Amino acid sequence: MLEEPKEWKWKPLPPDINLETKKVLKATLEAQRHLSELKGISQTIPNQGIILNTLPLQEAKDSSEIENIVTTHDSLYKADLENEESLDQATKEVKRYAVVLREGYEKVVKDGFLSIRHIKIVQEVIEENDAGIRKLPGTKLSNTNTGKIVFVPPQSKTVIDEALTNLEDYINDDSLSDVHPIIKMTVIHYQFESIHPFYDGNGRTGRIINTLYLVLKGLLDVPVLYLSRYIVKNKSDYYRLLQKVRTDNDWESWLLYMLEGVASTSIDTIKVITGIKELMIDYKHRIRKDYSFYSQDLINHIFKHPYSKIAYLQTDLKVSRPTATKYLDELAEGGFLIKVKQGRDNYYINKSLIKLLTEERKD
Repeated sequence: MLEEPKEWKWKPLPPDINLETKKVLKATLEAQRHLSELKGISQTIPNQGIILNTLPLQEAKDSSEIENIVTTHDSLYKADLENEESLDQATKEVKRYAVVLREGYEKVVKDGFLSIRHIKIVQEVIEENDAGIRKLPGTKLSNTNTGKIVFVPPQSKTVIDEALTNLEDYINDDSLSDVHPIIKMTVIHYQFESIHPFYDGNGRTGRIINTLYLVLKGLLDVPVLYLSRYIVKNKSDYYRLLQKVRTDNDWESWLLYMLEGVASTSIDTIKVITGIKELMIDYKHRIRKDYSFYSQDLINHIFKHPYSKIAYLQTDLKVSRPTATKYLDELAEGGFLIKVKQGRDNYYINKSLIKLLTEERKD
């Protein structure tokens, strides 16, 4: 019978090892190149609310899927229009993730730093509880397939607090380490997931920290780089390489994995944002040509809300209900939207946008 792993003995950051090997530096430059292109292309969308209202939903779905919280795209995009009480539990959890991602971004931009207090707020919203930092021993991570214990994070509240204080210093004090911020992001992610400070929600909280840190360091203006889809596709490598740092001090393999994730996810997201931009231009030209009620606000609305309803357009454009109904019905008749009746409600779906946001993208 295999012996249960011993409790992880945390080491203060920065790591006592050269992180910037030749392979890591080469991969960092590649990741930086694509990340810079992503930052530039995201600035070309005329209304930033469009990407802030759509891409985080996809990230929320992918990140939650890692934790076996599964909802459908239909439920998720529709949830933006529904009361919380009417949603199933999985959709509620995914929606909370998307909301706190946007709110966390706004908070970090305003404050100019990323603290443990910010991180606690993120976790509280995700889990909808205020249990806070773990106080009781007993938390262990097991393989979901076999049930075998694979990792034991720090058990003492004192040790957890000490490790979190060090992590907060590392995040915000650049004098502690002069490695590239993308490398630092991967170190922060490893350390946070290994401390495992909360009873629940550590994985999703850690993936939000990745994005917030890139925004904090100016590598992105808005939180549009989401590694969850990459991790979903390479889930076994993710957990294996995290563990190799803990057991073998193999930082290089972990860094290369995450840097590849940043590069490939940046490329993927550039394609999505470029597609949104091209689709908006196409809709704009065709609607302006054939419909007297064309406005940029109308275009922005149907791209901010892949699923819309009459009442929402009425509020957004400050028009009467009959006018909002006319606009949406005519756009549906023209093939720009699909009108679907569910119960007493009519939904108007931007199917072209939904397809763009959810399809598997290949090089």
